[in-house]
Amino acid sequence: MAVRALEFVSVMGSLRHSYTRAGERVSSVTATWGGEVLRIHFTEGDLARVRLAREPDPVWETLLSLHQLTAPRRGLPVFASWRRSARARLAEDRLAGPVRMLSALAPASAGYWPDFLTPGASADGLEAALEALHATPQVQVRREMDRLADTHPLPRWAHTLARGERDRMDEVATAFRLVHRTIVRPEWTGMARTTEADRALRARVLSDSGVHGLLDSFRPLMDWRPPVLHVRYPEDRDLHLGGQGVRLIPSHFCWNTPIALADPALPQVLAYPVAHPPTWAPAVTRDRRAEALATLLGRTRARVLAALDTTATTGELAQRLHISAPSASEHVAALRGVNLAHSQRAGTQVIHSLTPLGTALLRGELPPRQTAV
Repeated sequence: MAVRALEFVSVMGSLRHSYTRAGERVSSVTATWGGEVLRIHFTEGDLARVRLAREPDPVWETLLSLHQLTAPRRGLPVFASWRRSARARLAEDRLAGPVRMLSALAPASAGYWPDFLTPGASADGLEAALEALHATPQVQVRREMDRLADTHPLPRWAHTLARGERDRMDEVATAFRLVHRTIVRPEWTGMARTTEADRALRARVLSDSGVHGLLDSFRPLMDWRPPVLHVRYPEDRDLHLGGQGVRLIPSHFCWNTPIALADPALPQVLAYPVAHPPTWAPAVTRDRRAEALATLLGRTRARVLAALDTTATTGELAQRLHISAPSASEHVAALRGVNLAHSQRAGTQVIHSLTPLGTALLRGELPPRQTAV
């Protein structure tokens, strides 16, 4: 796929807020990031072709989840509960082999993994991605596997994949299906809510401030200096989009550093980490009656919670609910303090939205998990 960040699994400092934000405060890219920066160059045509992914990308999330599961360092606390259940499910289904196969092709400890593992067709789902995987030109497979071999030791079977043995590619596709079914799909609802919170924020900024505002909203994770987006990266390089634009993919399992494709000739994507609550919402049901919420939170605070089902600024909340701006701010702060709401600055505005836990409380119950097939 792309040149991979080596710091995916580095444990960040103490959480300053109820939500953990990937990235760190920066005053300047070169001063704080140590000079290694990916510079993504946009033309006017590229700015017109910036797209936000509709939902978590199944291939990206499968590979990045394995990074969180298999990295040699101590795992991130935010994924601790998932990691325990994922390991138990993998052991129960005896999937050590598929895990080893995908981990050999996309090692958590390596700075590079092949682009053919994450085809653009993954925007249309896992099966579309695996069809594209099978259709990868052999010259691309060999070139990218040779590059991986230059940076990371490979098992013997991986060299047969590079030589074009189609049975090996069938095994890779099967490994994707099994691992995704076992450790990603059971958590898809929670993952979708985490990424949807970020997508709602970005869509709101795009609507209010256009594509320049959208790209600027990624501070401090990225630094938009028109027409170049500066991204902290494990290598220093320039990427010219050349009018193709870019698909922005909010990722649940990505951590600390965004990821781009290594081959500049391919349709470009940029996967980036999103904010996480310290824990995912518990799988319990709640009474969804409005009066019950009012009893629990107070009538006005319950109305604020309901109003945040759609992202809003403090002023917009005050207008919607016919309350004063200071009162709206006070109620949002109280909800934020118990992980029910999240606030993020975008330019001159602060935009409020519900956390996954806030959404679960508002709707009364979490949607049922999808049954693995």
